[in-house]
Amino acid sequence: MTDRIRDPFSRPRPLILGVVHLLPLPGSPRYGGDRSPIWAGARRDAISLLEGGCSGIIVENFGDAPFHADRVDLVTIAEMTRITAELRQLVGEEPIIGVNVLRNDAAAALAVAGATGVDLIRVNVHTGALLTDQGWIEGKAAETLRFRHSWDIPAAIVADIGVKHAIHPPGFDIAEAARETVGRGLADALIVTGPATGSPVDPADLIRVREAVPGVPLLIGSGATAETIGPMLERADGVIVGTSLKENGDVTRPVDPARVRAFVIAAR
Repeated sequence: MTDRIRDPFSRPRPLILGVVHLLPLPGSPRYGGDRSPIWAGARRDAISLLEGGCSGIIVENFGDAPFHADRVDLVTIAEMTRITAELRQLVGEEPIIGVNVLRNDAAAALAVAGATGVDLIRVNVHTGALLTDQGWIEGKAAETLRFRHSWDIPAAIVADIGVKHAIHPPGFDIAEAARETVGRGLADALIVTGPATGSPVDPADLIRVREAVPGVPLLIGSGATAETIGPMLERADGVIVGTSLKENGDVTRPVDPARVRAFVIAAR
């Protein structure tokens, strides 16, 4: 990471980043016609995550399915910018804040990050190509890195390797993909996930990525629970966690403060 890029990974380990799953935003098929519940839910979940001991939060437009493969609507960028800026003002400068614009709009995420001063963006497909429910998604590392440089946005790029809800192409090798994503895609940190939202990571995948890029920050990106997180963090620097922190472990429900506290205790 160069001096001009923020380094959220210099914080004490493990990093625990809770996900703020936004309700459907204006323009998406399930938007309910009222922005107030979206804003209130984001504030509620962010406070629950941080008061429970998380290192930070990642804001994502989870409710907007079905997702665009890459470029989202302008209204999505506007809404996520407003919400993210409000959350930064609400929680202060200390907690890490990240943005993930689903399904794979890294340019939009950078735009939000630049306007709000957050620490990182998550990019689901930064290099290579994966077959998803949005069709083939190709990484745009060259575009993303040039946008970050020319727009003077210091947010770190955290890239998934073989992201969930996707089919790997023939010959996919997770260790080689990790080396390429860092060495040629210039990602600042990596994420390993299971096959779907809430699905656990294959420990073998975690080990292979850790061994392939030993000096690069590595996060667990799905399926972590209070019962499983301890051993997993022997190979990773932190975790992005959403589903298991919700009421009854249901990703569509609000964050459960008791689950957050139990998870943080287990992780630390």
